[in-house]
Amino acid sequence: MRTTSILAALCCVFGLALAEVARYDNYHVYDVIASSSEDVKILDELESSSDSVIFLAKPSKLSSHAKIVVAPHKLADFADLLERHGMKSTLVEKNLQRQINSERIEMSKSKKSSQFDLDNYHSLNEVHDWLRSLEKEFPDVVTVVSAGKSYEDRELLGVKLSHKAGNPGVFIEAGIHAREWISPATVLFLVNELLTSQDADVQKLAQDFDWYVFPSVNPDGYVYTHEKARLWRKTRKPFGSCVGVDANRNWDFHWNEVGASSQPCADTYAGPEAASEPEVQALVSFLESVKGKVHLYLSFHSFSQLLLFPYGHTGQHADNYDDLKDVGNVAAKALAKRYGTKYTVGDTYTTIYPAAGTSIDWAKGVMDVALSYCYELRPKSLFGGGFELPAKEIRPTALETLDSLVALLKRAEELKYFERE
Repeated sequence: MRTTSILAALCCVFGLALAEVARYDNYHVYDVIASSSEDVKILDELESSSDSVIFLAKPSKLSSHAKIVVAPHKLADFADLLERHGMKSTLVEKNLQRQINSERIEMSKSKKSSQFDLDNYHSLNEVHDWLRSLEKEFPDVVTVVSAGKSYEDRELLGVKLSHKAGNPGVFIEAGIHAREWISPATVLFLVNELLTSQDADVQKLAQDFDWYVFPSVNPDGYVYTHEKARLWRKTRKPFGSCVGVDANRNWDFHWNEVGASSQPCADTYAGPEAASEPEVQALVSFLESVKGKVHLYLSFHSFSQLLLFPYGHTGQHADNYDDLKDVGNVAAKALAKRYGTKYTVGDTYTTIYPAAGTSIDWAKGVMDVALSYCYELRPKSLFGGGFELPAKEIRPTALETLDSLVALLKRAEELKYFERE
């Protein structure tokens, strides 16, 4: 999710032709401390006025740090800005392209095997082919489903896992922000575990719930991160000279009230109107088709190690706030047992920052899905890998997340949140 990160359309930001691949040679990454409201204001102005910086993270209620990528030709101006306003910074990386190259090398190694390697990142076509293969391998359990088409005519492909009629449903969406690769990778791992695990608790999850899983709900953006610009966040529909909408600010629930932008080049651009984007429209249509069957909504993002729940548009508590907090705390405690990974639990607005028009708020506020959560997966910060989390982290991320889901669903069942026929 990282809703605070602001990345203008890269073809505008870096003056790239659409056919070219964005490179980040000698782009510096800085950790900047905003120690006052005035510092935050200055950084806000910087993100809207400069076409040569990328905000990977902005200050929030959990951290005063901003993570900023600066183009080589703007390094002197950036240093001068910080000096004039007395802001402290640390140089984290001198050459962002080096990190991206390392990631590409690891991906290329995985292609040497004919097996679909769940310990590596994959292209959209590879993901879709694997989903289709599951239907052939598990025909009595897996059904491939399509929510609809993206702006560039790609399918929002998913799977339904169901062992028996009458199960309450769990809906999972991932990849709504294109550059957050750990999110689809984790979800794919979870699907495989639900189908193949010999663990009794995981088998019970698979047997007792219907799972609707969509690993990449921003397929155009995901492809773009693989082929053109690794740090792309939004969808790919043009708006004048800018491209894309933050699909997690485009849902029709308190749309664009707070924590979103009306500027098309902004990374949190909410779109020209609520539910304007085909990707959001497709998901809305699918969810409406299963209304009443879905009792838990899960949205997977990165990074920050948070477990968030509604609402993002207001600090006023949801009607079942105490239960949402209770279930979330139980899940976070279970997640920490395997590797010691610590998650912060709370509602979006008061835990990190205001953010309206998100999928989990819409699920709760419009679809009446009582339990709705957003996982902000590993790492904790940019220093742990940021959006380019090493592939070796996929398995531990997924396993600890699965541990949390076992606990989450068990606690929700104890609180009588699931109806069974």
